[in-house]
Amino acid sequence: MSDAPVKVTEDCTGCGICLDVCPFGAIDMVEGKAQINEACRACGLCIDECPVGAIIIQDADAVDLTSWSGVMIYAEQRNGRLHPVSYELLGKAQELAAQISQPVYAVVIGDGVVEGAEELVKRGADKVYVYSHSDLREFRDDPYSDLLAECCNEVKPSIFLIGATSIGRSLGPRVAAKIKTGLTADCTGLDIDPDTGLLRQTRPAYGGNIMATIITPKSRPQMATVRYKMFPEAEKVESPEGEIIEKSFDIEGLTDRVRLLEFQEAEEQVSITEADIIVSGGMGLGDPEGFKLIQELAETLGAAVGASRPTVDEGWIDYRHQVGLSGRTVRPQVYLACGISGAVQHQAGMKTSDIIIAINKDPDAPILKISNLGVVGDLYEVIPLLIEKIEDNSHGR
Repeated sequence: MSDAPVKVTEDCTGCGICLDVCPFGAIDMVEGKAQINEACRACGLCIDECPVGAIIIQDADAVDLTSWSGVMIYAEQRNGRLHPVSYELLGKAQELAAQISQPVYAVVIGDGVVEGAEELVKRGADKVYVYSHSDLREFRDDPYSDLLAECCNEVKPSIFLIGATSIGRSLGPRVAAKIKTGLTADCTGLDIDPDTGLLRQTRPAYGGNIMATIITPKSRPQMATVRYKMFPEAEKVESPEGEIIEKSFDIEGLTDRVRLLEFQEAEEQVSITEADIIVSGGMGLGDPEGFKLIQELAETLGAAVGASRPTVDEGWIDYRHQVGLSGRTVRPQVYLACGISGAVQHQAGMKTSDIIIAINKDPDAPILKISNLGVVGDLYEVIPLLIEKIEDNSHGR
């Protein structure tokens, strides 16, 4: 039997029409009656086509929404140090909590994370829940998701935010499934609806071609993973009054199907999400060989290499370099766009950079309208001159 909300009533005549319309093969005929199986995705096509109205969709078990209060964040740590996305989430949580007059919580899982918890209190968290054990030093899906689900069910926050990092993207859906709530992944915008008080969760859809705003009206918490570098970090407060709550738990009782035998740090160039300077290339390069020039400029500046989506789609450069709604969101001190027209999807991923410099042949390119400094010209003439000037200055000439 299926746990899907779609049900077949006793009115079923066994006509079989629903079997033909189901795109997932989720309906079986058992003893002359239709029966929903585990493949059901609750798309509703069978409901519309049933000639006798024998297929219905039922709401999930009602949740007492009034018992859930507060905005909670998962403060991600690596090797005992909090990831910067934690402070960004805390800042956004404070903004949201102020609009609905609710407290701000944080939860930290790991080993030796007290210093990080103290920093969260200094930055305005009302309560920080700490799950600390030597076996939790390295991230693993099973025990971390068990503890986060346990914390959510106990604290009952109305909103729960997780960073859309590699760890957060792994944790988010597992926790949401455990506590039976919805999850909006990879959000780029969050705000409170002034009429309903619900969290409006905005994220790119259809490859970044549209922006979808999603609400969670019937379950709690309202849960979202949030892109890194989207919001400013929470600032330290003058007189912090928050408290750290160290949680007791049975480490042996946690699910833990993976054993970490060895950890090797990946050897890679500067990540675009962490870089202070990014040099990005677009289709104006003409061909993939153009990225050699972009790389040369990046090395001269000690910068990371970024790219527009079309260059990634064409296979000119790896996806990890992509900046934009369907790639990474970045906030460097300097963003240098070379041969990038500046579509809105790209702008959404880099427009919060401190200084934007654009090099483009087209004087009407959208990227020039948001740039602090724009150079209208051939990048193959401009960049070599720029590299030469930088090298001259570095040698004191």
